[in-house]
Amino acid sequence: MIGTYAAVLAVCGASLPIGQSVIALCGVRRWSWLSPPVGLALLCAICWGAVQLPGGGTTAAAAVLFVTVAALVLLRGRVAGGREALKVGLPVALVALAAASLPFIVEGHFGILGTGFNPDMSQHLLAADRLADGTSSQLLHQGYPLGPHAIVIALNEGLGVGLVQGFSGLTLAVAILASLTTLAAFSDQPPLRRTAAALLVGLPYLVASYLAQGAFKETMQALFVLAFVLALRESAKPEWANQPLRFVPAALLAVGSVYTYSFPGLIWLGAALLIWLALEKQAPLRPLLLALAVFLVGTLPELGRMIDFQRFETFDPNGPGLGNLFGQVSPLTALGVWFSGDFRLAPGDGAVPAFAYYLGAAFPGILLLYGLVRCLRGRETTVIAGVLAGATVYVVARLGGTPYTAAKALEVAAPLVTLAIVLPLLRRPVGVLYLLAAGGCSLLALANAPVGPTSYSPALTGLRPLVAADSTLALASSRLLLEEHGERYIYWELRGGRVCIGEEGHMRVLPSGIRFVVTEGSPARPPFRGLSLRRAAPPYALWELTRPVAAHSPCPLIAVRQARQGPER
Repeated sequence: MIGTYAAVLAVCGASLPIGQSVIALCGVRRWSWLSPPVGLALLCAICWGAVQLPGGGTTAAAAVLFVTVAALVLLRGRVAGGREALKVGLPVALVALAAASLPFIVEGHFGILGTGFNPDMSQHLLAADRLADGTSSQLLHQGYPLGPHAIVIALNEGLGVGLVQGFSGLTLAVAILASLTTLAAFSDQPPLRRTAAALLVGLPYLVASYLAQGAFKETMQALFVLAFVLALRESAKPEWANQPLRFVPAALLAVGSVYTYSFPGLIWLGAALLIWLALEKQAPLRPLLLALAVFLVGTLPELGRMIDFQRFETFDPNGPGLGNLFGQVSPLTALGVWFSGDFRLAPGDGAVPAFAYYLGAAFPGILLLYGLVRCLRGRETTVIAGVLAGATVYVVARLGGTPYTAAKALEVAAPLVTLAIVLPLLRRPVGVLYLLAAGGCSLLALANAPVGPTSYSPALTGLRPLVAADSTLALASSRLLLEEHGERYIYWELRGGRVCIGEEGHMRVLPSGIRFVVTEGSPARPPFRGLSLRRAAPPYALWELTRPVAAHSPCPLIAVRQARQGPER
């Protein structure tokens, strides 16, 4: 718990002053709620650049500390409205932290978010571990964006925060920063409604669902797209309108998107910008060119990796299109009212009848149409552009991509859809009713989140080449199996062969057909007769049957694709 919340405090504590210092350098001396996402975007770029230098994570942590202190010095006496911002933002931050912490509260422990929902965190942990050690990994080799991983490594080296706690803390911090960012759209609203609206737009149902499965990249991308739209909106306000650098915050958000999501992240931003320019029918050329120059300078070091990333398997329509899904996710989930703790379930597959899902979605669907009309009349062209961009990307992903990419497109669009509903209707009773219904669904998704093991070691993954396709028995503690969703975790780490899992100390005889046994702890003595130590890989030990006998294995085959959704039972 301490490590997780220390990571939250560090990420937020660095993002806010760094982002606000950029706002000040752009010529605006009043506090801006664009500072949280702009600071996070720069944090990704700074950490990724520094972690590749000698010293790795230590260098990255020192770079963040230096930039944060410099930002605080720059801001001294140069920010108006700081006390008012603290008064407005602190309640939002605290409630967002409490809501995002709900998975840990319900499960009763801190650990790997989403174990059992989504196994991808295993790959992220392995990539971060390898990057911290200065060694290569599959994700690094494929050009996968590793800006968030570099932040976690800086937390690990700078504060001694474990990798599991670092990723959890980063995920919670994104929820806080997203909610704070949304305050830019609701500054003129009464305090209670303003807070509720900021929380819901920052954590709509699909974003909460992706947080629940530990998908930090998707929640970060949703934040950057939302903030980009709000940055375009802010550029028309009096304090920004005459500033030649008024589009630089949007450019830096695009930089953060590249270091988080690589070139696909620019699709949403580019579409929103083009639609907004078409709606406005005028292009402030010089400020846009200055912002473009900032973007090119910021992303040039990542150009080669972006080219490599285009061959990533996710982009192959014939590849692993389902991922951890059961099928296509309903686009109605993006409306925020969906009565299921698991967004992957089709209507009627849960405890609620199918008609209730469609009835619940009809309510926000009507509000969305009404909200877009109101936005059009009120010249909220940026909000309209954001929703249209999100819808366009989803349709393209649905028709030409995979269910996995289509679901991500829905998640990224969800905050903009929620904003289009809430912004024109917040002062009306129907808007309050939507806040209550959609907020309850978001909390349901968070409460349903599984939390896995509290620590991580790459050693278990390292044993996979040794056991290959043979049958392996993994012995684990009752706590890991019963309280930390360890069964799914172990299956994923040892995928590729036949795997059985048993509770440590409860098996007296080694089942026939098993060749290898994996145990935790020091390899003092074999757990069964006839075993010899093959490899000590702390905190695990691999034992091999001295005289293997050909026999039918009772263990299920855990194929690589199958392990994404869990073995068939």
